[in-house]
Amino acid sequence: MASITRMSGFDAGFLYMETPSMHMHTLKIAVLEPSTDNTFDTLVEKMTERLRLLPPMRRRVVPVPFALHHPVLVTQRRIDPERHFFRHDVGGAGTMRDLEQLIGRICSTPLDRSVPLWELHLCEGLADGKVAIVGKIHHALADGLAANAMLANVMDVSSTDLRASVRGEDHDGVDDPSDSLLVRHALRDGARQLLDLPGLLATTARRLRAVLRYRRGMDARVPMPVRDAPRTSFNGPLTPRRTFATVTLPLADLKRARAAHADIAGLTLNDIVLGVTSGALRRWLEEHDEHPRGSLLAGVPVGLDANDIEPRLMGNNVSNLFTTLATDVDDTGARLRAISTTTRHAKAINERLGSSLMDWSQFAPPAPFAAAVRAYSRLRGARFHPAAFNAIVSNVPGPRERVKIAGAQLADVFSVGPLTEGIGLNMTVWSYMDRMNFSLLACPDLLPDVERLAAHFPAALAELLDHPDDSAEARAESAADDQESA
Repeated sequence: MASITRMSGFDAGFLYMETPSMHMHTLKIAVLEPSTDNTFDTLVEKMTERLRLLPPMRRRVVPVPFALHHPVLVTQRRIDPERHFFRHDVGGAGTMRDLEQLIGRICSTPLDRSVPLWELHLCEGLADGKVAIVGKIHHALADGLAANAMLANVMDVSSTDLRASVRGEDHDGVDDPSDSLLVRHALRDGARQLLDLPGLLATTARRLRAVLRYRRGMDARVPMPVRDAPRTSFNGPLTPRRTFATVTLPLADLKRARAAHADIAGLTLNDIVLGVTSGALRRWLEEHDEHPRGSLLAGVPVGLDANDIEPRLMGNNVSNLFTTLATDVDDTGARLRAISTTTRHAKAINERLGSSLMDWSQFAPPAPFAAAVRAYSRLRGARFHPAAFNAIVSNVPGPRERVKIAGAQLADVFSVGPLTEGIGLNMTVWSYMDRMNFSLLACPDLLPDVERLAAHFPAALAELLDHPDDSAEARAESAADDQESA
């Protein structure tokens, strides 16, 4: 990788979107088994040694004078540990809930843009002797797939070895470029970029025609952002505060729920995740006497290069599909069928659109874009209209076997992305071995009891399992699935 690289418009957009109340970092939480090596000094030493395996963690964002073009990423010669590594005592009884409350506070502050955009927080004092490492990394540097690849790069397990060309980088970093050099290169890159415009126009028109043709032939309706999103209490202007909660469900039970609904053609494990999320939200809404005018909508991030053989360690290559959570459907089977059918069509539309929005973001003018977002946030614009959708729901496959990180045994891993204006709830799922770990991030001024929402997930899964098709044949199919996955 080059020592100085231009950020794509899509990556830089996460910088422009950041405001005092909308922090665009993601969280990765690794819970480690008790070990004499789980010390702060060891964490700093071992992670510093492995920085060459984690390219985004060596890059600092350098803006272009007068915002003539998107910023550049400059590889740093050295990293100052005092700016990136932090130590905390969980306190209280050292429970998981104490850790979650600490993580909420860690998430409530933005990253320092004068250094590479990441932090590692060692959280000690858990009652069972475990420790947690909370990683904050800016979304501009890596999406969920890139973060997963970086995690694989620091795992001590042979089956996650990556190709030598991907595992590391050999350059030592460079000095920050001069303003005159940044301006010259910005003008040059901007002129070259204009040459791509005719081709992008033609490609976008072709993709939109394909989407329109597909929509005309659909046997179901895919919801439209904003127009079809009902208002809820957790959709509104954000404040800087964040709260965090987790819940873990057995992967085998989610697979068994899929087998129990085998009559739904094309049902996927991700549909089950959406179904469980829907059931939990229905319970929370009922508990708070909220009755939205229609089904809640989910924005589901989808990696456009998820099937690529070569892992990607930096940047974003992700789109969003919009689907129903069918929270207005009482019957469990009908609700899951609606989710599965709508999501299937949403995926097909998303595939036809491809990277259109990402490609156009390259032409977004940095200064006006950032100024518009800040003004919208300052004026609390999200109160004047329905949100684009109601909640973010993401599902990223994690390690399928027991692993170590820098010599320490990984007990569990959690992850969650940021909140965006108008959307005060993000639910991200990372699998680890035989379980699915749900992480919930909320703005407490919109959703004050995120731990109560998390508590409804087991009952929502039980509801999917309590189905007439959960026969011996269905259970046998689920068992065969588990054996094949193993």
